[in-house]
Amino acid sequence: MPAVEATTPTIRKTALNAVHRQMGAKMVEFNGWDMPVEYPSAGGIMAEHNAVRTGVGIFDVSHMGDIRLSGPQALAAVQHISMNDAARLAVGQAQYSALLYPQGTFVDDVIVHRLGEQDYLLVINAGTREKDFNWVRDNTRKFDCQVEHLSDDFSQIAIQGPKGVNLLQKLTDADLAAVKFYWVTRGTVCGLKNILIARTGYTGEDGFEIYIPADESTSVRVWQEILDAGQEFRAVPCGLGARNTLRLEAKLALYEHEISDTINVWEAGLDRFIKMEKPDFIGRAALEQAKAQGLKRTLVGLEMIERGIARDGYKVLDDNGKEIGYITSGSPAPFLKKNIALAYVPPVFAPFGTQVKVEIRGQGVGAQVVPTPFYKRPKKS
Repeated sequence: MPAVEATTPTIRKTALNAVHRQMGAKMVEFNGWDMPVEYPSAGGIMAEHNAVRTGVGIFDVSHMGDIRLSGPQALAAVQHISMNDAARLAVGQAQYSALLYPQGTFVDDVIVHRLGEQDYLLVINAGTREKDFNWVRDNTRKFDCQVEHLSDDFSQIAIQGPKGVNLLQKLTDADLAAVKFYWVTRGTVCGLKNILIARTGYTGEDGFEIYIPADESTSVRVWQEILDAGQEFRAVPCGLGARNTLRLEAKLALYEHEISDTINVWEAGLDRFIKMEKPDFIGRAALEQAKAQGLKRTLVGLEMIERGIARDGYKVLDDNGKEIGYITSGSPAPFLKKNIALAYVPPVFAPFGTQVKVEIRGQGVGAQVVPTPFYKRPKKS
């Protein structure tokens, strides 16, 4: 038999890849992308995290995917494939939602933007781009709408933190004060006309995400202009490390951690985003059945009460050392200065104050169940 030649998976790069390297970013492979995990010149993950909590941080999130549904039955298509109620969206509004398998588990979580009367944009995760697009296309064939894969059309830059609005306002003619959280607008940004500006993000802070043409020269110019304009606010570039610790403090789900194709909506505690009363959608019947049967596990927040860091995948134990669950995400929380984690455990262990142990290097280390999100951004006075 002829030898089978091994192939190395292609690692994709955003239009800003060279800039990240020039800035001395520590690069890692993330879901098939070469991405910055931190910028030592900015102080690393902890400094980047705290900059977002207190000022402003800039993220390259161009690896995220974008799917557009447009046409006479675009709304019906979105309603069929997603769990939230897109009929509630006004033009210019966005919502957190998810695409579900028939068994009520997650294809992916998404942000649905209503850009026009018959025009919807789904922002999806990087590691599930192709799977998501194929799933959306295959499950909307019966609807009179066009499904377009726009993921490579945009560079997406996130400007996150309480001073993000002040920074971006210097670079756009759009009235950002008039844009509510989870709403979108269009305007000129860095001289580029008709740019989509969304008051969204995944850090637990106020902030914006802008969608600019994906060519390298434009992307690099805008990235640099944002950093230059941000100097007065001490803006710093931020990588995936800070993005992860920020979303963990805010208890924002990550695919293949808190949500996956083996976890359903009730278990993940995302009940508030599912609208069972809307017209039938994929996964609804299974979720009705699962709710009637009751939960066997649920997602809880843990705070370490003994010295140790709960890492992704570590076992959760009861007082007798019996395995009862596992950590989905865990790390030190830079702003809160605590060691925190999210974990799946049986509902009997879910009440606040319940003490459990996390197996760390073969030893059970004490933790307790605490309210989530661990961090809530201060309300504006």
